[in-house]
Amino acid sequence: MEIILKQDVQNLGLKDDVVTVKDGYAANYLIPQGMAIMATPTAKKIHAENLKQRAHKEAKIRKDAEALAAKLNGITVKVAAKVSETGKVFGSVNNIQVAEALVALGHQIDRKDITLVGEDNLKQVGTYEASVKCYRDIKATVNVEVVAE
Repeated sequence: MEIILKQDVQNLGLKDDVVTVKDGYAANYLIPQGMAIMATPTAKKIHAENLKQRAHKEAKIRKDAEALAAKLNGITVKVAAKVSETGKVFGSVNNIQVAEALVALGHQIDRKDITLVGEDNLKQVGTYEASVKCYRDIKATVNVEVVAE
């Protein structure tokens, strides 16, 4: 029986794949669990149209993400923090402060999309790198400069 997967199924396929499985597996497990639908001619036409529309939307999102990554690459963000005489930060600087600094520069980036390269928190004055996830596989590198208040 041919089915269209509605979600990823281990050892079978990914979402939106059209696969052939045994009748019992489809009728007794995949379809009742909501993991798949039968691949009737009508369902195949609807599926093809959905894939076409999704590809168009995805191309636009990808283009916007690449433009954002090009803007962000190489930008330097200054984050002010209270420091001791030795240059050690009281507390630490993390992705939340970096996200706030990027918002101040006019870039709406979610803090969950920012990863400090090599470290979770910055505890010394200096320059560091942060990776900003713009889309699935599109990333930008931002320099984070921790300075004394």
